[in-house]
Amino acid sequence: MGQFHFDPDRYLELMHADVPGYDELQEQAGRAAAGLPVVEDVLDLGTGTGETAERILGLYPRARLTGVDVSPYMLAAGRAKLGAEPALIVARLEDPLPPGPYDLVFSALAVHHLDGEGKRDLFGRVAGVLRPAGRFVLADVVVPEDPAEAVVPLTPDFDRPDSAADQVAWLGEAGFDARMTWSLRDLAVFAAELR
Repeated sequence: MGQFHFDPDRYLELMHADVPGYDELQEQAGRAAAGLPVVEDVLDLGTGTGETAERILGLYPRARLTGVDVSPYMLAAGRAKLGAEPALIVARLEDPLPPGPYDLVFSALAVHHLDGEGKRDLFGRVAGVLRPAGRFVLADVVVPEDPAEAVVPLTPDFDRPDSAADQVAWLGEAGFDARMTWSLRDLAVFAAELR
């Protein structure tokens, strides 16, 4: 998944071309986020053009959104889609997270840019900004058990997916009860609740 993601005008077109199952991944991320009894504050890691945030806000229309993305151009497109209300912050996933607390933290197709140690660190920081019984939903590229299932094109040193098993283990280390709720070839959705 090359660095085309910094081009908001072509983002959806290119995601559909490069990520077979993109729409289903987004739908399944929404399903994994559904059903929380109270959602006042949500954090989107890798907001981009606001595709995932729009789905989550459709589930929880009264929630206050904070979004983080490294690209100001993508966030500008996200602001246009989501309206003037969200707090959208230009930052990297490695930077300190907005302090929260949040009822829900979610991310789609962003965390795979971190190496394994970066993911472990992020999962711990996500646990630190969630309210008790909060949920983290991660929808991303993974390393599949069968190498023939790796269909999303990756850019070396930019895309760094890990296995689903490793990510569930790292989420567990961070204090989550985590499970994979959906997978398709080299895409997966995880739901993780704080213990």
